Amino acid sequence: MKILAIQNRMGIGDTVIFLPFIKAIYKKFNTPVSLLVRENSKADQYLYQTNYIDKIILLEKDNNNNRRVGITGILNLINEIKKYNFDKIFIFNSSLRFNLIARLSKISEIYQYPLFSKTNQHIINVPKKFVKEKLNLEVDEDPNIQIDNSLILNSINKFGIDKNELNILLGIGGSGPTKRIPAKTFLYVINKMLKMKKCKFFLATGKNSEEQLILNEILNSKFKNFCHRLDNFTIKETLPIIKCCDLSICNDTAFSHLSAALDIKTITLMADTPLIYGNYNSKMFPIIPDGENTVGHNTLGKDKINPEKIFNKIIELVN
Repeated sequence: MKILAIQNRMGIGDTVIFLPFIKAIYKKFNTPVSLLVRENSKADQYLYQTNYIDKIILLEKDNNNNRRVGITGILNLINEIKKYNFDKIFIFNSSLRFNLIARLSKISEIYQYPLFSKTNQHIINVPKKFVKEKLNLEVDEDPNIQIDNSLILNSINKFGIDKNELNILLGIGGSGPTKRIPAKTFLYVINKMLKMKKCKFFLATGKNSEEQLILNEILNSKFKNFCHRLDNFTIKETLPIIKCCDLSICNDTAFSHLSAALDIKTITLMADTPLIYGNYNSKMFPIIPDGENTVGHNTLGKDKINPEKIFNKIIELVN
């Protein structure tokens, strides 16, 4: 049996959030599931060793890196899907377009969200209801990403990771400026942690100029010898490093989702994103801005994330 699932939300976080539902389908039918996802999901970089995932098909590009645009692009996508001879397809959206693609790809069993019901679809409750109604499955697992032990051992050797020290991932980047916590907040935490215990800090961020400013402010501080930059590594190269860490402290960024899915306790700094993105995983421990009862779009709380609360949460988790 061959199964395809379509998850066309943007980015890494949304793709990671859907993994428990993909894994549930895998368990139900005892076969790995192929994914049709967006290119910016970067799924091929973190799901390539996960046993419940089969092939990764990109919505925007084919195997020869040709763009799928217009009618020709859609027909090319249909032809590619056809060649795998999928028996079932699970479409995690309400798009008529994907329904037609599934039918034209000659997939006999099509399971999909109700058509034309896109408005305000809860990212977790809707897929939970979907797999319950279609397959009678109760899904209450955390996302799970798998990685080979040999890669983890390579990272331990490469970075001289000592398990007698505290190894902490700092996810200092973020997809937007309102999600990026100032460097001074992280420096406060680094300072307090080093007074308590020997630590290594792994700084995960992208190449955006504003993210680089935060990175360089930390690297140019008196703590630079305790910090390792990861911005020159791919996500695939970064995964085993994250897996070596005892703890993650992350803005609302891809690294918060990846580290929690790697079973690392992750403190999520939620400044300007709905709280569900920072607490859906049992390994996530959100910190919200001072003076707020919750957080969402336009909270604009990056300067109100209290570093003392982060430190206290670290102490709670490592003890």
